[in-house]
Amino acid sequence: MKPIDGGICAVKGVHAGGIKPGKNGLGVITASGNSAGVFTRNKVIAAPLTVTREKIAEIGHLSAVIMNSGNANAFTGEEGIDDSVYMAKLLADKLNIPDKQIGVASTGVIGKKLDTNWLDENIDEVLNSLSNSSDGSHSAACSIMTTDTFAKESAIELNNGIRIGGIAKGSGMIEPNMGTMLAFIYTDAVLDSKSLNKCLKAGVDKSFNMIVVDGDTSTNDMVLLTATGESGVETDINEFQEGLDFVLKNLAKMIARDGEGATKLIEANVDGAFTYYDACLVAKSIVRSPLVKTAIFGHDPNWGRIIAAIGYSGANIKQDEISLAFSDGKNTVGLVKNGRITTNDRNSQNALKNIMEKKDIKILINLGMDNKSATAWGCDLTYDYIKINAEYTT
Repeated sequence: MKPIDGGICAVKGVHAGGIKPGKNGLGVITASGNSAGVFTRNKVIAAPLTVTREKIAEIGHLSAVIMNSGNANAFTGEEGIDDSVYMAKLLADKLNIPDKQIGVASTGVIGKKLDTNWLDENIDEVLNSLSNSSDGSHSAACSIMTTDTFAKESAIELNNGIRIGGIAKGSGMIEPNMGTMLAFIYTDAVLDSKSLNKCLKAGVDKSFNMIVVDGDTSTNDMVLLTATGESGVETDINEFQEGLDFVLKNLAKMIARDGEGATKLIEANVDGAFTYYDACLVAKSIVRSPLVKTAIFGHDPNWGRIIAAIGYSGANIKQDEISLAFSDGKNTVGLVKNGRITTNDRNSQNALKNIMEKKDIKILINLGMDNKSATAWGCDLTYDYIKINAEYTT
């Protein structure tokens, strides 16, 4: 496979556009095909998710998605459901397609009524901006940004010519299961809804469900995958899964890197676990820990906090088997080997200091139990995270 430009509009059959004039944004994606979705595990579920989930379960097909930012339309009761249904009908009438084929997504402040008048006033501008160019993908990605500092897009082309592209938003309230994040993924492969659903769930488990910014799970998380089939190619499912995983992980790392107030991307690589579940528990425990995150922000190699996070992760471990190192991808400094603190000379200490000052930091763990592995991504915890969230609605 090879990375390509264009985001979702690199995929045949996809047109997109959006506006973001202030705190509120509105975007539309048109692309008809078999679809699948993954939704938040929060038991308080936003109205758009309820509406969209029911549609996908009923027909497994979407022709378009309408999405807004600035208002989550969450915890808004039956009125919120009505407003989500209204969003779908608004777009359906404009495009002259059945509203049951319209997905709806929202992100923003919880507990406020959606301003449907604003949607009415701006929908035509969005539809006039629809394009199958990279500009269309970018404007759609920008339309759903809230505290994000950059638009998140990714696309690849497989060796057989099939393309997979995605856009996402997310910066805070992130620990997918999933977290305040939306992602819209498209492919021009020929795939049925059952296959898409299986691939999407597997891919999300290795990507969006392995990132932590602040440990909060949102009410509005949604990932939708649609196959337009316009390549005419029936791909090998394993090759497709590999490509989908690449796009999802790329978007997930962008979300972690763009965590509210973040200055560093943290990657926790865990090997030697007894089970894959144990590896996931340890990796996410490390990137979730406020003490680890603040140490990384302060360039402090306080590895004892990582050991503690491993210990309370719930995973099956033996402390005498744990090995730990820091890396920037080029240089690696070992700190613990098979449960014993390693002796570091002056050169190693200087190398460690240089690693801690980098923007991308890898924490390498080997549990010495078996051969299962997992990777999680997170970010540091900074003063700006507090400021952003202390003033979110004011």
